Amino acid sequence: MKAVVLAAGYATRLHPLTRDFPKPLLEVGGRTLLDRLLDRLFELPGLDLVWVVSNRRFYPHFDRWRQQAGERRERVWLLDDGTTSPETRLGAVGDLQLAIERAGLWEDLLVAAADNILEFPLHGFLNAFRLRGAAHVGVHPVRDPARLRRTGVAELGADLRVLRFHEKPADPPSCWAVPPLYLLPGAVVPRVGEYLVEGGQPDAPGHFMSWLCEREPVYAWRLPGRVWDIGTPAALEEARRYWDGKPR
Repeated sequence: MKAVVLAAGYATRLHPLTRDFPKPLLEVGGRTLLDRLLDRLFELPGLDLVWVVSNRRFYPHFDRWRQQAGERRERVWLLDDGTTSPETRLGAVGDLQLAIERAGLWEDLLVAAADNILEFPLHGFLNAFRLRGAAHVGVHPVRDPARLRRTGVAELGADLRVLRFHEKPADPPSCWAVPPLYLLPGAVVPRVGEYLVEGGQPDAPGHFMSWLCEREPVYAWRLPGRVWDIGTPAALEEARRYWDGKPR
């Protein structure tokens, strides 16, 4: 199994902090957001390689980070998506497809955004995925409608099947928020390209999941801990206050 970490965004909501520096390499509690995510990914048995997709503007920062990654360096590879501004970005789904094609990733894939801190292990996620052999998304309950309007939202059946998926809905139909954390079987991976060929929205990855759950089974796994979405200056400050007091 391989993983693709989507790190090619420009984080305009965090300007000026991220005007000339990539958000995933900001530090929280003395460690970068990306390192904290990789800690979780490399706990998973059978995950041997992670591809990090960057834009061209911030690629040198990621390259320097990788050169200092020690033993982890050989398990992390970088991919430059060629874009230099928010106006030319490929979008998360476009970057995912780029990684699939360039790296030949036609096996089971874990897909994650680089700006989330996961305060829990992912073994249960992987076990649920392997048990059903179908695409899975991570979900967690959020009661604040304003937060739900800024994320993916799933409607779930009794067996945790995703009945419908909504990306940043104006009127959230459930409390089940979905961060960009997905597991895709190898048989489903080609559907990313199929979605784009049909004219699918390449930006937010939730649009692909909305399309996919209308065509084949997609299931949810309830995340057993907090997800820190570092999307705004306030969220970054809150995370730093919390993690600065914890052991590294």
